[in-house]
Amino acid sequence: MKESKGSAIHMEVDWERFMSANDMEWVVKPVSWDEGAFLGNGLLGTMVYGEEHASKRHVLRMVTGRTDVTANRVDKPGFPPRVPLGELDLELAGRIYHPTHMRVSLWNAELLATLTTTSGEVKLRSLVHSLYPVIAVEIETTPGESAARCAWYAYPEVDPILKNADGVNLNQYIPSTEVEHTEVADGIHVCTQRYSGEDGCVTAWKDVQITPNRRICWLSVANGHNESAVAEAVEAVAQASAANFEEWVQAHRAWWHQYYRQSFVSLPDGRLESFYWIQMYKLASATRPDKPLIDNQGPWLTSTPWPGVWFNMNVQMSYSPVYTANRLHMGESLVRSLTDNWDNLILNVPEDCRHDSAGLGRSCSFDLRAQVEDEVGNLTWISHSIWRHYRYAMDEKMLGEVLFPILKRSVNYYRHLLEEGTDGFLHLPPTISPEYGSFMRTTVRDCHYDVSLLRWGCETLLHISQKLAMKDPLIQEWEDILKKLVPLPVDETGFMVGQDMPLAYGHRHFSHLLAIFPLHLVSGDTQEEYELIATSLRHWLSKEGDLRGFSMTGAASIAAVLGWGDEAWRLLQSLLLIIKPNTMYKEAGPVIETPLAGAESIHDMLLQSWGGKLRVLPAVPEAWTELAFHDLRAEGAFLVSAVRKEGVTQWIRVKSLAGEPCLVKTGWKGLVRWNIIGNDNNVRVSGESFIDDEIALDLHEDEEVILFIGEAVPDLRVQPVQGTDKVSRYFGGHKPWRLYGFHSGRL
Repeated sequence: MKESKGSAIHMEVDWERFMSANDMEWVVKPVSWDEGAFLGNGLLGTMVYGEEHASKRHVLRMVTGRTDVTANRVDKPGFPPRVPLGELDLELAGRIYHPTHMRVSLWNAELLATLTTTSGEVKLRSLVHSLYPVIAVEIETTPGESAARCAWYAYPEVDPILKNADGVNLNQYIPSTEVEHTEVADGIHVCTQRYSGEDGCVTAWKDVQITPNRRICWLSVANGHNESAVAEAVEAVAQASAANFEEWVQAHRAWWHQYYRQSFVSLPDGRLESFYWIQMYKLASATRPDKPLIDNQGPWLTSTPWPGVWFNMNVQMSYSPVYTANRLHMGESLVRSLTDNWDNLILNVPEDCRHDSAGLGRSCSFDLRAQVEDEVGNLTWISHSIWRHYRYAMDEKMLGEVLFPILKRSVNYYRHLLEEGTDGFLHLPPTISPEYGSFMRTTVRDCHYDVSLLRWGCETLLHISQKLAMKDPLIQEWEDILKKLVPLPVDETGFMVGQDMPLAYGHRHFSHLLAIFPLHLVSGDTQEEYELIATSLRHWLSKEGDLRGFSMTGAASIAAVLGWGDEAWRLLQSLLLIIKPNTMYKEAGPVIETPLAGAESIHDMLLQSWGGKLRVLPAVPEAWTELAFHDLRAEGAFLVSAVRKEGVTQWIRVKSLAGEPCLVKTGWKGLVRWNIIGNDNNVRVSGESFIDDEIALDLHEDEEVILFIGEAVPDLRVQPVQGTDKVSRYFGGHKPWRLYGFHSGRL
């Protein structure tokens, strides 16, 4: 991945102070998953909350998950689902009372709490270490709470009052579990849970009294239940407990501090700014380059009908913010998952197609075994995510060795389905447009979802062949498909679901609008395309019956394509009414993709880069007179920064990491000046030109350009912006009263 070597931009950000104002905070004890405090390192995670039942008011729960722990079903066919592991409970002498305060420090990725009880006070610090598979809980107590302790309960041993606090989903598979407790050397306890065969997990923990009023508990979970799993969990705890604790914590913090600095966004809308940074925190808590891909819940499994990986939207939306946020390494878990499970992608298609094809069904476990049925395009859409990764990194090895073979096989499966009609066009047989008529399994010929993905796939294969000077024998076939493929079905309401099937009722998915977003097969650059996009969006939103949170994110991104900043903002405000107080999201069960996709919608308001153009501040709401961003990444491996003041873009900076062609839509008309700065930080060339929005620039690798209006180079500092709606630590628990009064404003 191309990296920056320096910049003419001056960052003036007190990161700790800035992030502090965006922390999640609780002024009362959270009592559900919906408002719990979450921690994670891409594999292990905890969701921290309590319970209001009179017998459990002395307990603070740390419900624990490890993403890759699954269980083979023995009740009926189906993929191995995620399963609940148990919880580490902080058991107090007294009942948790007032005043109690909890806060997740985003900057340090730590939970800090002061728990007032009827017997005393407990100060708590907890983290899931960024580098090691270990959870740490440190407590300091007053004399009345000296007996406070951490206790691990395997899922079958969790008190039913706690186990059922978030409800029971009857569709969720809970395996029969054998639980065994042992103690090994040096005070390390081990709990082994066996499901069936090799499935299970091992939890190891050690609780140490450091001083009369201070204790630390270290806990680790390993996948499996054999001797090596026991050794893995025990060794992780032994190493962590033997380390200097403060140095161990500092190593954890250093990882997060480096992660956050990869890009910067500051908005005048304080709620959206906080929401955005919590999603950046959530992203790195849910996955890492060497960890499992993001499934429907990340490390925070709870009662759900969806304990697995869904590929008709969820995975794609979960990864959508990594690209513009300049956090491409977070997307490597998706790339690796596809390459590691290459053989299973082939087994997912019918046997007579396996010689040249591959695919992905709707849902599966981490092995990606999901038979393709009537929902055909999922692997092609996932290929679009890998295409984005390539375009933002310009990594030709990934292009040739990962994307090309996967995309070629997914398009080949479509080739097996194509039929030439009497009209001379190539048509697709009835397939499913994801989420449209789901209960009826509605299928439709020439489904927009599939026709748009097939067209994008052929265009992209031809582009790759040209880019890499490949002479693939199917080049002529892809060209012929593009010439003869049936046009996307359209009527007076805009894009249709498929042939002879207009959007007739509520449709929460934007699968019938994929050509607009995220594929950008239609750009809106012509009046005809603009009207088609606008008509399609209005008609979709007019069918309110089945719209959901992820509908708002998709609609906001489409509005941003049209430059409708105010509309995109309103749609995101609607999203904030739907998400949970801790920025999680839940329908019939929790799913992680919607808030993460909300971060991508914010990106689309600030920077778009499809179609060979960098669109800077393309959809800014009228009220956002001030904003700033730095080192957002764009297609072509560009890093882009911009500052807006008093409703005017002050300057734009574009840094090229790969020497690709650079065409920038600036939003300016008139005289624009620029300085191109070499990798030695000296101005190589200056110029000026009268432009009508767009300007083409010749940037070499590691060069950057500063674009500005006015006589002199402007102030190139990037700082957090202020705004009338800034609210410190809005998210966390239920506290709508904090919108007003002395709590408002930055601290």
